[in-house]
Amino acid sequence: EQAVAVAGGIIGGILLFVLLGITAYLLWKKFWHLFSYEKLINPVKTTNSNALFLDQAKSEIQLKSRRSRSVPFIIPPTLHGRDWIHLTNEEQVQEDRDPHMTPQSGPRSSFHSLAGAYVVGTINPDLYKVPEDKSETDFPDGNIGRLWFSIEYEQESERLLVSLIKVRKLQPPADSCSPFVKIYLLPDERSYLQSKTKRRTLNPQFDEDFVFQVSSKMLLQRTLKFLVYHVDKQQKHHLLGQVIFPLKNEALTEDKKLVIWRDLEKENLEPSSEHGDIQFSLSYNDYLGRLTVVVLRARGLKLQEESPAVGVYVKVSLMNHNKFIKSKKTAALLGTPNPVYNETFSFKADQTELDTASLSLSVLQSIKGEKTLLLGRVVVGPFMYTRGKELEHWNEMISKPKELVKRWHALCHST
Repeated sequence: EQAVAVAGGIIGGILLFVLLGITAYLLWKKFWHLFSYEKLINPVKTTNSNALFLDQAKSEIQLKSRRSRSVPFIIPPTLHGRDWIHLTNEEQVQEDRDPHMTPQSGPRSSFHSLAGAYVVGTINPDLYKVPEDKSETDFPDGNIGRLWFSIEYEQESERLLVSLIKVRKLQPPADSCSPFVKIYLLPDERSYLQSKTKRRTLNPQFDEDFVFQVSSKMLLQRTLKFLVYHVDKQQKHHLLGQVIFPLKNEALTEDKKLVIWRDLEKENLEPSSEHGDIQFSLSYNDYLGRLTVVVLRARGLKLQEESPAVGVYVKVSLMNHNKFIKSKKTAALLGTPNPVYNETFSFKADQTELDTASLSLSVLQSIKGEKTLLLGRVVVGPFMYTRGKELEHWNEMISKPKELVKRWHALCHST
């Protein structure tokens, strides 16, 4: 019995020793992996962790002199057990490992926190820059200013919210400029809202909010008009430019605030003709064989006020040898003497037909229960049909292919 007890004790001691040995081996292997690190192809000679990081920082500075400024992308020591072969910057990592020397005790700095890490590549900050807003820098020749505003419509309260943001690059008649803006909601030209006056600046920042009460049924037939004025030392107002913005082409919702910019236009100070005037642009694309007409606006129309006006629209007709080819018309706007359309129409026209083709633009007023009334007409085309401004407009369109040529024309009742 004593022999059996001795043998059992010996066997138990051996098993306990083996178990302790296995546990010690596993713990040693775990800590060896944790504090190990991988070397680059050209290993750093010094074993000091701070010196290792400083050498890597020095190499990065040398790289910056040859490349654009970049941000190093670093692999921390805890991820060194992974395979980082065939990196994007054509660096490779050796698979052999050397034990890592822990830094001396004391407060840890940023150098200590990066000790044992190595750079595997760089990030180019230029790839993540926000695109530059060219509306602040790109101004065409002859520009007299640019205006920024936002619009939003509240369906429940039927309110149009207009925010006047800023104006840039004003061209005042004098050295100093004190601008302000009047805002109209056409066709009502009797009432307006006005901004504060900004003193001595060509780039006023307004950031003012305005509210117009308008029903949802009438909204798309209205047009915003911004007039930018300069106040001189004698308190006289000088018009610097205007922006006309029809609302019919915009999807106005409560959850969508539209921020818009437009270049200022000079107001046509010439008195309107007997039957009114119409402004439109012409363009011809010789490659596509396409004639484009942009009906912009009309002014000074002589409406039939004794009849219940339903709307005023423009009919554009393409003619060839005085024969009708095709016609298109704008939307009808409620009876206003100064309607704004901004509608584009295209017609197929071969380049050989430009000597015999012409365009007729008729301004018509529809009357309930009656036929439409002709308020005025203008014809543009070659020498065969037109003279004066109408002929000049047609010839300028041909001489400037693919460019929009804009002009005002007087309306008349003759064909």
